[in-house]
Amino acid sequence: MSTAERTENRLARPVSGGEALALALESAGIDTLYAVPGGQLDYLFDAIQRIGPDRIRLLRPRHEQAAAYMAFGHARSTGMPGAYAVVPGPGVLNTLAALSTAWATSSPVLCVTGQIPSHAIGSGAGYLHEIPDQLGILSRLTRLADRINNPEDAESKIHQAMTAMLSGRPRPVSVEMPMDVMERITEVDDPGVFARPPRLAPDAGQVDDAAKLLCAARSPLIYVGSGALDASSEISRLSELLDAPIGAFRSGRGVLDSRNPLSLVFPAARRAWAEADVVLAIGTRLKYPQLYWGVDTALKIIRIDLDSDEFDRHGPPEIRIKADARVTAAALVKAVDNRKSGRNTKWAEHVKKIRFTVEDEISRHLSVQMPWLGAIREALPENGILVDEITQIGFCSWYGYPVYQPRSLVTAGYQGTLGYGFATALGVAVANPGRPVVSVNGDGGYLYTANEWATAIEYDIPLIAIVFNDQRFANVYRQQKEWFDGRFIAADLVNPDFVLHARSFGVTAETVDTPSGLRNAIRNAIERNESRLIEVALPHDMPTPWRFIIEPPVRGKGVEEG
Repeated sequence: MSTAERTENRLARPVSGGEALALALESAGIDTLYAVPGGQLDYLFDAIQRIGPDRIRLLRPRHEQAAAYMAFGHARSTGMPGAYAVVPGPGVLNTLAALSTAWATSSPVLCVTGQIPSHAIGSGAGYLHEIPDQLGILSRLTRLADRINNPEDAESKIHQAMTAMLSGRPRPVSVEMPMDVMERITEVDDPGVFARPPRLAPDAGQVDDAAKLLCAARSPLIYVGSGALDASSEISRLSELLDAPIGAFRSGRGVLDSRNPLSLVFPAARRAWAEADVVLAIGTRLKYPQLYWGVDTALKIIRIDLDSDEFDRHGPPEIRIKADARVTAAALVKAVDNRKSGRNTKWAEHVKKIRFTVEDEISRHLSVQMPWLGAIREALPENGILVDEITQIGFCSWYGYPVYQPRSLVTAGYQGTLGYGFATALGVAVANPGRPVVSVNGDGGYLYTANEWATAIEYDIPLIAIVFNDQRFANVYRQQKEWFDGRFIAADLVNPDFVLHARSFGVTAETVDTPSGLRNAIRNAIERNESRLIEVALPHDMPTPWRFIIEPPVRGKGVEEG
């Protein structure tokens, strides 16, 4: 860029580093920031206050972990970047559970953090919030961790971070700015608009090979993960053309509407896996099927993923396509439509029988949990969103709760982050105005962030939270009972009065004792568009949800059996 061009692109006035950072965030499409203030962020907060909430809306929760979880919920439920800002040291360390959850679920989360004065970084001098190698710590949980050393670099550093976040498989990223850089006044260029990286197109020959294999299959199965969430219409059409069922565990639920006869929950997908001759795996680690359900030479696997590390992690596929799920699924639809000559009705009818059998088994075995999940589904409209938690009802929701749309069941994925759910659901509600959001909680995990009712009331976030209270960590209790001869330790809980606790924040709160009562309470909260806490007392001993998750191989050997 010439000197004349640089002069022409300069802002009309000098700005602080904090304002340069705020403008860079805005140029990258960040319009909501979940942030907790502190000394190293003063100039960033001042800049956001001055540019106004119509450009960047700032929501301040009561704890850093909630800021990060809200950003995670924002990203997880929309597929768009969620951003949070916290002070360095203890502030950023308070967010690492959320950051690890974003990594585990391939969610585009941006962590913005302050830093001690530039000259003191790494000195160990004892500055406020100083910790050793903050960038190094963050680099282990993000695709990119970078520092802005000059206000002039704010735009390029933020745009580089966003490019890293969104290139290929989404991952969290982090950018820090030292407090002296935030304070520095200088001239900077007017930030340009961030250009999102293009979608990676597939190799045409690989698409053609995959179409040949799929069209020749007698019993094809499609298995999806979170990488397929933005390709719902294309994959649904592919399923229709092939008469192929679509199975998913947690993250891929909703790619095919649960009401479609070819939509299979996790344990039903396992039974289809037993008979499948070709599996098309899209945007998924394919961990459970390959590790636990088993593979053999008769099973041909086609994998579509943006992360080539996934292809051979548990065994080599027949065909590997490194490309965007939506673009590739669209190409496969065209290729299959040109080749497919008839319907595979025999396989489709057999799949329906598998589905009916498994759903009946789930309903009978989980006779305590399923009526509560049914009440939630009946109360929520089609576009409603359920946010799970590491609790008995949450586990059951992975395969027992009907999901009608992509991103309408939010989970922590394999990270299993106890206590993540309530604060995450707040971010989901903020990011999806007009869509009712229900957060299911156990009495253990709920108290991790229950203080954030203060945030819900302050910012008028109409979240409905259900606390299923059995006065214990039920998984811990069950394992100690079954694996350790009933030697119980740290499993039982002493709880507050959850209804009175919520009411102390100004939240409408009540206790219900029947599924119909829960359904009516949810509907009433939706009609009134208000925050609501609903407590449900559960029996101490419930049927295990793991019966339908951890099951033996159905063909060959599982990879873990070797």
